[in-house]
Amino acid sequence: MFRRTAAFVVLVWFFGFVWFAVTLPGPMAGAPKSDAIIVLTGSKGRIEHALDGLEKGAAPRLFVSGVDPEVRPVEFAAEFKVPARTMACCVDLGFEAYDTRSNGVETARWVERHKVRTIRLVTADWHMRRAELELLRELPEGVEVRRDAVRSRPSFSALFLEYHKLLWRLASNLWEQWSP
Repeated sequence: MFRRTAAFVVLVWFFGFVWFAVTLPGPMAGAPKSDAIIVLTGSKGRIEHALDGLEKGAAPRLFVSGVDPEVRPVEFAAEFKVPARTMACCVDLGFEAYDTRSNGVETARWVERHKVRTIRLVTADWHMRRAELELLRELPEGVEVRRDAVRSRPSFSALFLEYHKLLWRLASNLWEQWSP
């Protein structure tokens, strides 16, 4: 009985990993306009993709979560060629987040302060599921999250690690719900 149960658990884990690796979320195409674009700093292409969405009118505001505290807004603008007028009206930088969980907390505060109801979440394809999970834990009730993943070429080890981080977070959420 134990061996069958163990074999079943291993099969579920294996097919879960295959599903996770093969069905990575993609970029959002032709989606309705959102109240804001939220981008989590990290791998190459995320900020550029979010700024492109802002420029194309996907949302009127952009919040960048997890910016290094050493980076000044003027340096950010120069690095990503953001006009000063766009920085002043439409781009906010968050300096408090240092990991995906704190991205959720920092973003939720910004969303609440700006009374945002729909967000377009920009992060890497391999990171999207866990990032969305962390955001949904923290966001005010009724905020809609729309995935807009940046395509990447993650290594097997990156996928393997991220899959286990997602499983751990799901298990933690269940534990918190069931514990007294």
